[in-house]
Amino acid sequence: MLKALKRSSAPITGALLTLNVLIWLGQISPLGYLFTNQFFFAPLFTPYEPWRMLTAGFVHDWNGPFHILLNSYAIWIFGRQLEPMLGPLRFLLLYLTSIVGGSVAVLWLSDPAIPVVGASGALFGLMGAYFIVQRSIGGNPTQIFILIAINFSMGFFVEGISWQGHLGGLLTGVLMALVYANNRNPKQLVGRGLGVLLIWASLAGLSYYRILEWI
Repeated sequence: MLKALKRSSAPITGALLTLNVLIWLGQISPLGYLFTNQFFFAPLFTPYEPWRMLTAGFVHDWNGPFHILLNSYAIWIFGRQLEPMLGPLRFLLLYLTSIVGGSVAVLWLSDPAIPVVGASGALFGLMGAYFIVQRSIGGNPTQIFILIAINFSMGFFVEGISWQGHLGGLLTGVLMALVYANNRNPKQLVGRGLGVLLIWASLAGLSYYRILEWI
């Protein structure tokens, strides 16, 4: 699972953040509605436009830069830690799966008509994964646990924050990291792949079952 403990380049992290910034610049442009309206997620869209469960993680609040700057800084910090350890492909899978996991939690726990945007699900997924990584290498995960607790609690006190998305991203990131940690040997590639597929199948199943409840 862990390729190196030293900090090194994180090209996927950089590419994801660049994409987020470019999309946000599109959001605040005169054609911004083409980005925001096509990418945001609300549970009611799930049966007809399920891809929004992923694309919502690449759009942010268009009223100011605070949202994207805060998310980008935190993702940069954790991405620089995790990507060299996991490798680019596993890191990318962790990031994208955490976004979808956050959307699934929104689908189940949030008002179906309320839209959500932002990479916070991915961020909490990275934090949850980092917690597991620290435990797996014998480190002290206390600091990251406290950081997660503080940031998660903000969702209950600050208006406009989707604690549901944070919870889903966090749990998904933890599960992905557990799959990686328990299948770190190169000979366990099949087990790792099956574990990731099981997580995605579970997310799809939860989404499908929730949609069936509306029919």
